[in-house]
Amino acid sequence: MKLRLVATLLLLFEILSIRSSFAQDPNKPKPKGQKQYTIQQASSERAQLNTMAFNGLAFITGSFGADCFFPPGKVADFFGFQYMRDNDKNEMGHNTDFLTRIAENVLMILSPEQLQQLKDLANKQAPVYDAFAKKRMVLIRAFRDELEGKIPAGKKEFSKEEVRKFCSELYELDAELSYDRAMVEGKVIYSFTESQKAALAKLEFSNSSTWPDLPETLDKKSMTHRAHVCVMTYLSELFSWYAGSVDADAYFCPERHGTYFGGFYLKDFPAMGNHNYKISTSLTGNKGNDFIQVLNHEQAELLNTIVKDQEPLLKEIIQIRTDVAKELRKAQANETPDKEKVFSMIKRYGELDGEMSYNYAVCFAKINNTLTADQRNQLIKLRDLDIIPKGSYLFSDPIDMPEIKGADLLFK
Repeated sequence: MKLRLVATLLLLFEILSIRSSFAQDPNKPKPKGQKQYTIQQASSERAQLNTMAFNGLAFITGSFGADCFFPPGKVADFFGFQYMRDNDKNEMGHNTDFLTRIAENVLMILSPEQLQQLKDLANKQAPVYDAFAKKRMVLIRAFRDELEGKIPAGKKEFSKEEVRKFCSELYELDAELSYDRAMVEGKVIYSFTESQKAALAKLEFSNSSTWPDLPETLDKKSMTHRAHVCVMTYLSELFSWYAGSVDADAYFCPERHGTYFGGFYLKDFPAMGNHNYKISTSLTGNKGNDFIQVLNHEQAELLNTIVKDQEPLLKEIIQIRTDVAKELRKAQANETPDKEKVFSMIKRYGELDGEMSYNYAVCFAKINNTLTADQRNQLIKLRDLDIIPKGSYLFSDPIDMPEIKGADLLFK
């Protein structure tokens, strides 16, 4: 009898301890077992293989215009927003209203002077954003020429070294955006009053259900479209950076690299202009796996080889992102991050992304050249999106087809 009573008391104590641990730490996963996304999961062989395969599907069945479609939030992404989005306990991170909701809550807390600093930054960075989008089009043109076998006159083959160099130059723009944003947002964070900190503390980093649903109040007429997008981005990232951590800043989703192949168009286009639309988190993995099933053994092995070979590149990327995140966070304490160091690291980041992207492009071209008519028909059916843009995209904004110059320089 005594033994049974002791066992019962021990079981009761264990249950209470578990409940207490969850109550004390709101950032822990819910007991129901919600999946926690980490940089280790994102860089795993399985996640990378399915993501690469999804990009292959988008690239082979898509177009240059679709390849250019790109969310602006994937640029200068060292501020924890992607981690906050992927690990939202409310499971609304991939809802089209997620960014707007937290941005409007932060907007209500900022002073007019603090908001003006963000607007001034947006006016400065808007043209840099556009320059980034236009420069990546040169790379996309070269990748699609490689896919279609359009070797420029006087050239012999696609050059990995030229792509690495070009991407390093592209990421120098990313470094400029990241550094200047950290300096301004760090200044705003350092100036928070106690009442502002108390208001922000009511908004949980990991649970968007704690964010009141507020109307949009930012005056769009007082700024350009790009500047408005920038300010909304700053507002949302101001919170994720302030309430997050180095680990959150360094985190990336599986599709963060090799973004030149139309995967974002295939995944995100149906959400464009649709309020309260939830983008599927399983679409990339499912369609990527289905793409692999259409391939024969030799074709699928091309993908497997690339994914295995890129492991050391991803490890270096993780280290770079962590080091950049630590350096930029100095701005929150009114310290000055080492600009030369930040630029050097992010340019190296660009080289690594360029090498991975080059390998993807060559791999996709080899697969495309060996597809049978039946395989190609299966892939078109699997794409399940027959909307092919007539023009192109500047980030997610439709534009006329631009004239692209310089893509031939990426061949040797």
